[in-house]
Amino acid sequence: MLGTIAVVLAAPIASAQNLDAGKSPEKLFADGCATCHRSPRGLAKGRYSLTLSWFLQDHYSAGPDTAKALAAYLVSVDTPPPGAAAKPGRKSAKSKPRTPKPVQN
Repeated sequence: MLGTIAVVLAAPIASAQNLDAGKSPEKLFADGCATCHRSPRGLAKGRYSLTLSWFLQDHYSAGPDTAKALAAYLVSVDTPPPGAAAKPGRKSAKSKPRTPKPVQN
């Protein structure tokens, strides 16, 4: 019994390795995200880098440094959704005023 305990205690402790350490954010996306997402554009959806980093850390990344790097990358390539530049209720500059139809009696 004591021999078994001594062997267990003497065995080297396996330390966790971050396989993503040193990878560029582009490589992190290609390795971990591109399976489901064709492009990094639009994934940040206007979120702040900090909240996106927390989300990625909780759900997808191996650690806080990886999550921060990936979040910063996603925010940097984020593009607004189509039509987001125009304010609701305003007509675009391309539309022309319509002439009224003649009244028919």
